[in-house]
Parts: sequence; C-alpha cells; structure tokens
Amino acid sequence: MRSRHVLMMLLLLAFWVGPGGPAAASTPPALRLPKGDFVTLAFHDVRDGVRPARDRDPFAISTRRLAQIFDWLHAHGWHPVSVQQIVAAHDGGNALPPNAVLLSFDDGLESAYTRVYPLLRAFDYPALFALETGWLRRVHGGATVVYHGEVLDSPGNTGGRQVPRSANRREPGEVFYNGAERGAAGFLSWKQVREMASSGLVEFATHTDHLHHGIRANPQGNLEPAAITRRYDASTGSYETDAEFRRRIRDDLRRSIESIRRHTGRRPRVVVWPYGAMNREVIGIARSLGLTLSFGLGDSRVSSPSRLDQLGRFLVSDGAGPSDIMRRIDRAVAPRPRVQRAIQVDLDDVYDPDPAQANRNLGKLLDRIKAMHVRTVYLQAFADPDGDGTASALYFPNRYLPVRADLFNRVAWQLKTRAGVEVYAWLPLLAFDLPDKALQRRLAVTVPDHGGGAVPSAHAYRRLSPFLPRSQRIAQGIYAELARNASFVDGVLIGDDAYLAGDEDASACRADARWPGTGRSLPDCHLDARQKTRALIAFGRAAVAPMRDYVDLSNGFRVARNLYARVVMDPAAEDRFAQALGPFLKSYDEVALMAMPYLDGTSVPPARWLQRLRARVATHPDGLRKVVFELQARDWRSGKWIGGIRLRRWMDELVRGGAVNLAYYPDDFAGNRPAFAPTFAGISLNDFPHRGGDR
Repeated sequence: MRSRHVLMMLLLLAFWVGPGGPAAASTPPALRLPKGDFVTLAFHDVRDGVRPARDRDPFAISTRRLAQIFDWLHAHGWHPVSVQQIVAAHDGGNALPPNAVLLSFDDGLESAYTRVYPLLRAFDYPALFALETGWLRRVHGGATVVYHGEVLDSPGNTGGRQVPRSANRREPGEVFYNGAERGAAGFLSWKQVREMASSGLVEFATHTDHLHHGIRANPQGNLEPAAITRRYDASTGSYETDAEFRRRIRDDLRRSIESIRRHTGRRPRVVVWPYGAMNREVIGIARSLGLTLSFGLGDSRVSSPSRLDQLGRFLVSDGAGPSDIMRRIDRAVAPRPRVQRAIQVDLDDVYDPDPAQANRNLGKLLDRIKAMHVRTVYLQAFADPDGDGTASALYFPNRYLPVRADLFNRVAWQLKTRAGVEVYAWLPLLAFDLPDKALQRRLAVTVPDHGGGAVPSAHAYRRLSPFLPRSQRIAQGIYAELARNASFVDGVLIGDDAYLAGDEDASACRADARWPGTGRSLPDCHLDARQKTRALIAFGRAAVAPMRDYVDLSNGFRVARNLYARVVMDPAAEDRFAQALGPFLKSYDEVALMAMPYLDGTSVPPARWLQRLRARVATHPDGLRKVVFELQARDWRSGKWIGGIRLRRWMDELVRGGAVNLAYYPDDFAGNRPAFAPTFAGISLNDFPHRGGDR
C-alpha cells in the first residue's frame, strides 16, 4: 500500500513541480551552513490556489510551491532532519549532516494531513508539527472560547493588526483564523494526529493551549502577544503580577502538554511560541515542564544543536521560492553590514494630559517617522518636562519613580507596528530624581568638601553614585520594569548622563562602596579616569542585564550608549567625563556619538569639525561600523532650529567621508522641524541603496 501511495505522489509531483522543477528557475548560489548547524523553515496552511500578495491568508503556501521547495532541497544537497537527530547531536551523538534543515508546520490545520503529510511520505522527509491544542479542543469539543476580548489575527504576525471586536467571541466549535471561520473540517483530528505520530516522520510540538492571541497590554488597548505580555486589566487599572503571569504561562503549557500526551501517548518536548514571541522568562518556564526545545521566528541567525532553547525559524509564504529562501539564509550565515538611521524622539512632546490630544500627537509622530524611512527610533522612556536631563518621572509602571503617564508601551508598539521601525528605549543610567530626597542625597555622586567630607556634586545632572549597591539595585529595577512593560523593544540607549567629572565620585571611598556589578570592595577609592570609565561601563552592564530576561529574543536586543564628542576630539578629556571611544566600541553594539558642533562649543566651522570628528573615529577598529553620528537639529544656545538643508549637508559630508550610521536629535514632528524633504534626503535608508545594509 505504501509503495503505491508513494508512486502516486511522485506522479502528482510531476504535475505540481512542472518540467524541470524549480531548477528551471533562477538557481541561488551555492550555500553551505557552518558545520553542525541547521536552519528551520516555518510553514502554515498549505492549499491549492493560493494567490501571492492577494490571498486573505498572507502566510499560506500552495501545494505546488511546497512541492517545488521539497524537490529543490532534494536536488541541491539539503538534508531534512528530525527533532531526534538535533537532540542526539546536542547530546554528543552523530553530528547533523551538511546543510541540515528542519521542516516545521504550525497551528494544527487539516492541510498538515491532506497536503503536507503525503509530500513528507513521498520524499521520506521528517517534520515538526506544532499544535495549538485549545483550537483543536474548541473545534472538536464545541467549547466556547473567549480570548479575553482580544486577538491577533495572523499566525507569525506581530504587526499588531486586529480583528473586529465582533469576531472575538466565536460560535462554539469555530476558530476565526486569518479572516475566515474554521470548524472541525479545517483542523486536524486527533485520529489523524495519532496516525502521523506513529509514522516515524512527524513529531508534535505544543504551540501552546491558549496563547495564540493578543491580550490588552496597556490602558490604551493595544494588543500584544499573550505569551510574553503582562495583561492589563481595564476594570482595575492594574497589570498582572509576576506570579500571576508565570502561573498563566505555566498552566497553559501544562494543559497543552497533557492534551498531546493523552491523545498520542507521547509527551511533547518542543514548544513553538505563537508569533515567535519568546523570552528567557517563558523559556525557563517551558524548560521546567520538560519542553527543552524552544522555537521562535527570525532570520537573524542559523541554529545550533548546542543551544536548544533559543532556536530561530525562517517564515515561508507562497511568494518565497527556493532562491528567496536561500538568500535569506545566506544573509544569516554572512550578515551584511548593519546601517543605522535613527531619530531620537522626546516622548514629552507626545504626552498631553488630554488623552485625545496625546493620540493626535502620536498620529503626527507616526506619519513623520514612517515617511522618513529610517531604521530606528530612540524613544524617551522618562519624563523630563523641565529639560534638566534628570528623570523626575517615568512613562511606564514602576516602583521607583512617579508615572507621568503609562505611555511608553503604547507609543513604542505603534512605532513598531505602524511605522515599521525598531524602537530603543532611551533611559538615563544615573540621573534619577528619587522621591525620597534623603535617600537621593545619601546615594548621590559626591565631591570632596573643604572639611574633609563629601557633598553631592553640583555638576549638571543630579546622579546616583555608581559605586553604591543601592544605586545599582534602583537602576536595575527601573530597567527591568521597563522590559516587563515593553518586552518587544529592540534595544536600549543609555543617555548622556553617564559621566563622572575629574573630582567625582567621593562616594567610592565609603565603607559600603563596591565595584559596580560585583560585591567586591575597592582596594583604592582614588580612581583614575580609565578606572572610572570602566566602572560606568560595568554599572551599565549590570543595569541592563535584567532586561534580557523579559525582552523578546527574536528582536536581537541591542545596547547603545551616548558619547560626548569632546572625548573623541581630545582623548585627554576622558579625565573630565570618564568616557572613551575605545572601551565603548568594545562594550556596546552601538555608540551614539553626539556629533553636535554647537553643543561642543567648538570655534571650528561645523563642517570642518565634523570632518575631523569622522577622521578621529576612523582611526579606531570598528569605529565607522559601530559609531552612530548623532547630529543636532537644534542650536540650544539660540533656541533656533537648524535648517534642513544645512543638516543634510552635514549628513552628506559624513557619508562621503566613510561614515555609515546617522541619527539626529531632536525632532519636532508637529512643526516639521527639521524640514522634511532635505532631512529625508540625508537620512533615509532608501537614499543609499548602494551601501547594501542589512535592514
């Protein structure tokens, strides 16, 4: 029976693939994965008659296209592998074959049995099928499921698109899936699941039980992936606690695991996270339940059997042929230079006590950022209405400072999903104005006084001492609260408050002082400039570390830090700032160099000053690759905005000299300052296609 079935499938393949198969189309260049590594291809629904770019399901793939991809893999030396082979390689068994590929199919749709399974049998290819067990229980058991009034409408999509609220409560036995109702006939039956499980070709993973939807993430009602978002309860005005969130995730995974075990006799060991959204926190919960392999989404890297809890996948839709897939994998194997184009935005300019006006302000910001075609927004996460640079309040819930408005999550999510940019949270490192003024004074950066003691420093920012453990715990707590509230952020920008002047910080000589990030006492509290520079880097590393438990790992979290131009132009100025380009380049993903001639106070004409600054950066290994030249769009001495044409000339001058990465600050999105047209021409990624940056 099996041989006749395979023969029939091979005849059908001749029809699906066509004469010559995909090899008749453009053939991608030869590609070889690093030894022992593998890639995972992620598919969803498979059906006949899919219309690329016009289909209601943007992630569906035609049976013909899937057969072409399978045929291409077979003809070009790619080796589909099973989960067991990956686990065995991890445990010290046989290494994976060259160009290993894992085939995965999400959601438990009926096409997994009627379209995919016959192809797997014809090619003898293993695969991983991820079941959303709540959907199967719903369509086969007729239970009514309410997604807490909120759903995301597309698998694999974190674009924030929402279904109508009328679709949130479905009739018993139906699931609203990518714009259409699906009942029992649209999903796998457990009988089909058992048949495929017994074949030896298919392993089943949990796709969670009831996390394939969005939940309310903020007071404004944005919907974000349920697996990594703390639910906001509008009736109480509160968020899930850590304990409530972890219990919800753990209970959901337990239900899904038990459902698969009960129906197949096999306990799953793989979790495929809905929308690819996963972080260390939920991965740890999954691991504690025996789910040792965690899959997300994202083209940023190939996978290795040595690290089973952070595995990426390449999402495939019908518009992607073998050449397109191989190009994406090639970019992951050999990443192109990353080109940064960023705008630093004051959230203070979006905020308004009138929510309607704040929403209008947000609309203007979104329109401008989307039109600029930049990669990143450095978004202010703290409130600084008096402009002194010290955070007196924050724009996200926290236990340390007042909340001016719960606004950061809303604006950042809208920027990502509607303007299509990456968002870095811009925060101070030391300049926090604590409500407890006595505590603020005890923790302050200090300078020696004439009586042999120490007093809080009067230099520009009011800062907490990086040498006091209590200061470190406060900074860590603030950064962690931000990540809990906005787990989707792509990075963090540490502000320009992180400096120490030559006579600072006498607090290092206190008995309770410790080297940042450690419990070690300082053998000598009289530190030189380089020691202070390293101490601030260590303090920043410790502050950011807790964020990594909560941020979505598929985003490739990055850390940037502001740097004063003076220390680049005059390395001896490290003594006045405890900053230096060399250590920054080694410690951060990006260095946001404040290339602001009027702020620097130079008497050299701005264009010439920028040339010299760029030349200084170029003397450092990785200098031009990692430094973001952040220009000023306003002359704070006169209060006047710098003309868009002048700003563009500065950008052009830097790029002609070899600079790769550009940014500017501030941006008046409501008043069109700097002027859009010349600024767009200077900073847009679209303006420099020859650079071939990895967008």
